[in-house]
Amino acid sequence: MRDSDVATEVHCPVSCHNEWDPLEEVIVGIVDNAHFPPWHVAVGAPLSAAQREVFQQRAGQPFPADQVAAARDELDQFVDILEREGVTVRRPEPRDHSASYGGPGWQSTGLYDAMPRDLLLVVGNDVIEAPMAWRSRHHSASAYRPLLKEYFRQGARWTSPPKPELSDELYHADWTDQPDGEPFRSVITEFEPTFDAADFVRCGRDIFGQRSHVTNGMGIEWLRRHLGDEYRVHEVVLNDDHPMHIDASLMPLAPGKLLIQPERVPQVPDLFKDWEVRAAPAPVIPDGHPLYMTSKWINMNVLMIDEQRMVVEAQDEPMMRLAESWGIAPIPCPFRNFNSFGGSFHCATVDVRRRGELRSYL
Repeated sequence: MRDSDVATEVHCPVSCHNEWDPLEEVIVGIVDNAHFPPWHVAVGAPLSAAQREVFQQRAGQPFPADQVAAARDELDQFVDILEREGVTVRRPEPRDHSASYGGPGWQSTGLYDAMPRDLLLVVGNDVIEAPMAWRSRHHSASAYRPLLKEYFRQGARWTSPPKPELSDELYHADWTDQPDGEPFRSVITEFEPTFDAADFVRCGRDIFGQRSHVTNGMGIEWLRRHLGDEYRVHEVVLNDDHPMHIDASLMPLAPGKLLIQPERVPQVPDLFKDWEVRAAPAPVIPDGHPLYMTSKWINMNVLMIDEQRMVVEAQDEPMMRLAESWGIAPIPCPFRNFNSFGGSFHCATVDVRRRGELRSYL
C-alpha cells in the first residue's frame, strides 16, 4: 500500500461518545444465511432450558427460511426509517455461515452477521473488534472488515485485541445452572481476555460493563487499560442468572434518563444517583413467539436517534407510552421477527458517528 492510500482526515467518519447524541451514520446488520452454531457448553450457558434443546437439536442447521425472510424484511423497513430520519446507513455483505473453520483442537461453523453491536465497540474515533468467546463467532468481524478498512483509510482508529485461542482451557466444561441464591459462575474462565461489545454501554467518559457468559474479568481489564485515563470503565453486577449483553438490563437513553430491567437491577449504581431511573414496562411479546437466544426483555433494546427520538418495536405500546411520558418521540418499526434471532434495534446496529463531544455526565 502506498502512503497516499491512507489518509488522516480532520473530519474522521467515526466519532461516538454515548448512546444518545444525534445519530449521523450507522451500520445495520443482515440476517442472511443465519445458522445455528455447533453445540458447545458456552452456547448453552446464556440460554433457557427450552432454547438449549432447540440449539442442540438444530446444531449446524440453517435458521428457518421463512423466519429469515421475515426478519430481513423488517431490517429493510428499519433501514428505510433511519434514512428518512436523515441517518446514513451502511450494511455488510452476506457470507456463508455453513463453512467450517477452526483452531488447534476445535472446529466450528458460523452464526450470522445480524448483530454488529455484539462485535464492534466504538469509543470516540476508535472501532474496537471484540474478542468473542463463542467459537461460532471467531470470525464475526470479517463481514464488516470492508467498512472498517474504509473508515481506517479516512482517519479512524481500528483496534483488534489479542485474538482468543478459544481452546478448552477457556471454558468450564462441567458448567451447569446454579441453584437459586448462589453467586454467578461464568461458563468462561480467565484463561485469556474475551468480551462481547454489547456487554458495555457508553456515557461519555464513563463506560459500564458486566461480566457474563461471554465477557470475563480479563476482557474488562483489557478494555480499561486500552482506553487509558481518559475513560472510567465501571464493572456492574446485575441479578441475572444467564447474563449475556448489558443492553437488555441497563440502558442510558439520554443525559439524566436511565432505563432498567427492574429484576436484574435491584440496586442502581451509585453513579446514577442524580439521574431519573425508570423500570422498563413489562414485555408484550406473546408466549408462543419464538425467541431463540433472548428473553422477552429484549423490548428494552431500543435505539436512540437523538435525545428526543427513539426507535421502538411497532407493537410495543407500553414502551411507546413510557417514551412519550419522558418527552421522547417513539418511532415505531416492526421488528418482532428479528427479535427471534436474539436482538432488537440496539443489537442490530453500531452507531458509527454521533454529533457531539466527549464529556462527563456523571
